[in-house]
Amino acid sequence: MRLVVAVTGASGVELGLKLVAKLPESVTGYLILSENARRVLEHESHRVYDNDDIAAPVASGSFPSDAMIVVPCSMNTLAKIACGIADNLVTRTAAVMLKEGRPLLLAPREMPFGTIALENMLKLSRLGVTIAPPVPGYYSGHATVEEMEDFMIGKWFDLLGIGHTLYKRWRIEEL
Repeated sequence: MRLVVAVTGASGVELGLKLVAKLPESVTGYLILSENARRVLEHESHRVYDNDDIAAPVASGSFPSDAMIVVPCSMNTLAKIACGIADNLVTRTAAVMLKEGRPLLLAPREMPFGTIALENMLKLSRLGVTIAPPVPGYYSGHATVEEMEDFMIGKWFDLLGIGHTLYKRWRIEEL
């Protein structure tokens, strides 16, 4: 699987990069960092593209990506995607994912969500975009922040069809 991972904003950058670090070997990651994300941290283990490089291969419909996740997704990035503004590599690649009918998952990081942000999320959801904020599942019994992060990353992987063992699944008793 080829997964485009975009990290936008500055708050929550570590969670996005942890997701990249947790990708199984069967997944090739293509990392896009916004300027603010790049300032927080550089990452070397995956292909990293500058957000200004709108001609990067991931921005083309002919690039064989299977899905894209934006984590964290700033409200600015979410609004641009919702309005079809493709002025940088993240928003251009998201526009390509929508155009090509490929899975796009956004993990918005702001709290609380304002009315405009909620309207943008609804619009995107109606277009087939998965909106999955980083929300911990308290039922999974995390003992540490790292376990809570693994749970959230695992839920995103589930939504993208990426196998993992990042959290203990709920036991289903067969009748």
